[in-house]
Amino acid sequence: MKKIITVDSVEKHFAGQAVIPPLSLDIEEGEFLTILGPSGCGKTTLLRMIAGFETPTKGTISLDGQRINDLPPYKRDMNLVFQHYALFPHMTVEKNIRFGLKMKNIPEKEQKQRVEEAIYLTQLMELRHRKPSKLSGGQQQRVAIARAIVNNPKVLLLDEPLGALDFKLRKDLQRELKNLQRNLGITFIYVTHDQEEAMSMSDRIAVMNKGKIEQLGTPKEIYHEPKSMFVATFIGENNILSNGEGYVSVRPEKVKVYPREEAFAVNNRLATIEDVEFVGNMDKVYLKEEASSSILISYQPSEGERQWTVGDSVYVGWKKEDEVSLR
Repeated sequence: MKKIITVDSVEKHFAGQAVIPPLSLDIEEGEFLTILGPSGCGKTTLLRMIAGFETPTKGTISLDGQRINDLPPYKRDMNLVFQHYALFPHMTVEKNIRFGLKMKNIPEKEQKQRVEEAIYLTQLMELRHRKPSKLSGGQQQRVAIARAIVNNPKVLLLDEPLGALDFKLRKDLQRELKNLQRNLGITFIYVTHDQEEAMSMSDRIAVMNKGKIEQLGTPKEIYHEPKSMFVATFIGENNILSNGEGYVSVRPEKVKVYPREEAFAVNNRLATIEDVEFVGNMDKVYLKEEASSSILISYQPSEGERQWTVGDSVYVGWKKEDEVSLR
């Protein structure tokens, strides 16, 4: 696929300290790429350098093959949507969306056509004459996106745009955003610290830690094949075990629990059930391994034939191929 953005050996220093050491990243045209990491890892700084609100200390950022380091934000063919949508409170939805086109002196006929298209794509037809104070958080978010896409940018940058919303609304808008991205065909670069959000929405995820990209891959690759201890422990729950040569990870759904009488269990280890948490369609079973005293987690069907009780002495096991070596 065609590369739309190339980040080549980019560094960012603040007060002489490197918050982003040399970092390189290629972003493909039309993909939904998420930059994921904990607070303070450098993900927003990287996004702001791409947008033009921060200047790289070293390195080059290119858009569609052209170096853009020295271009101001308004001359870059991209738009940034913030967590706080910064809508004009005195303007209607339609006027908020149209504002940027008026500032660029786009002809009136084209303004109307592009605004209509943006309103349709973001499902704001019935809300076009309302002001922001009469909109819900999710509706305001859609207005902010409509205002961005009306400019026909090559890239849309989103900095934690769902961070201020409640859980259910976040879930609904995650699907809306992904569907919108598919329909538009625009490259989305999305910043979040929410692992589940990144996994459900992205074509690829760049996991950041201390200014570096620890791993870049599809959600399935990131989840099933973590390349480092940080990725294995940051993305979902995991069991980290020493194998004498280093460490391996085993996902809880791969850890099987067997009654004591089934001593033939694969790779069996004697353990005691420490706790059982009901989490809907499964039980999260905490097990203390007898040999090492380490705590393991296993996901077991909550409606299964076997019901586990705190204090039970059991065997735990997993297949060798379910172990992932960590560096």
